[in-house]
Amino acid sequence: MRTYLISYDLAKPHLTKHVLAQAIMALGESWARPLENTWYVRSEESEEVLELRLSRFLDSDDGLLIHSVRGEALLANTSLRWFKKRQAGVEFAEHDNVIAFPFPAPVPMPSDQPELPFARAS
Repeated sequence: MRTYLISYDLAKPHLTKHVLAQAIMALGESWARPLENTWYVRSEESEEVLELRLSRFLDSDDGLLIHSVRGEALLANTSLRWFKKRQAGVEFAEHDNVIAFPFPAPVPMPSDQPELPFARAS
């Protein structure tokens, strides 16, 4: 397992940042995001494979850095917390910035408890 530092600069972040973030979280076994556009990813893949998987979300004006790093790092004014890869059921469209998570079924209200009435304005 290797640890990679991934950083990017997007020309139009409002269009692709959420989709790119979702793609980065799916790259390896775990990930961390210590800064806005900086990620650590633990993966068995090579830098070239990671770049290939992320490049489809980038425009020609966007920048991408993928660098293999050691496990140690010095962090100032931020923290590092590792998260596991998201589980199946998280879906996103290739050209959309909306990420849909599985939504739990609503809990039915007991029939013996009536709903409270809305408050009336005076």
